[in-house]
Amino acid sequence: MLELAEIAVITEASWGLGKELALALVRRGIAVAGIARDPFQAEGVLSVTADVRQSDQVARAFDEIRDRLGAPTILINNAETYPDRDILDETPASFMDTVQLNLGGAFNCCHEVLPAMVANGSGRIVNVVTFADVSPAPLAAGYSVSKGALRILTRALVADLGDRFPGIVVTDWVPGTHQPRKGIPDGVDPALAAEWGAKLALMRRADLNGRVFLRDREHQPPRSLKGRVKDRVLGQGRARIRL
Repeated sequence: MLELAEIAVITEASWGLGKELALALVRRGIAVAGIARDPFQAEGVLSVTADVRQSDQVARAFDEIRDRLGAPTILINNAETYPDRDILDETPASFMDTVQLNLGGAFNCCHEVLPAMVANGSGRIVNVVTFADVSPAPLAAGYSVSKGALRILTRALVADLGDRFPGIVVTDWVPGTHQPRKGIPDGVDPALAAEWGAKLALMRRADLNGRVFLRDREHQPPRSLKGRVKDRVLGQGRARIRL
């Protein structure tokens, strides 16, 4: 089978982590398109304007990407919003707007890339997630619910596609709290986090399907002492994958 040239799409690519991810992939020789609501400039990156909440805008954006670069082989769903809003101040409209961006935007983009990935039998989807659903913070109801649902979307994609199309690899990545998000001065440098994300996006191993990565290594759910002893006795334990 002829190996396809890699073509990556990153959402919310105009600033911060998204922009650094796009540049990190360009440095690796990958053709990259970045989607953002406003036009932007980044060396070597095709800037495409769209609001990922709007499926018609996403469809037009991917039509442009396919016309100018080809069918995407890599999708990094990075777009998100963190409204920092008390639940008593939420309205049905404001809550669902957060869900539509953080979850709906990712689905809209997956919907656009999957037909070609299925036809080619390969592809790479990385969903940028958090653990906000595990322990929601105050003022973050919409964010916590939508980012938790995005993790479920990853598992749903694996459930539907994993057996039939093992070459389409879908993973979750938690890059860590990165600067300048929420004004945290000591967060992870987006350029450093982007190096981890770029490496993950280029890993095509089928055994990564459905796995979760935290910063620069695989995140494995905590195991009880009994479970850890059993793994050791049966030789079933494995080392975490490093990026």
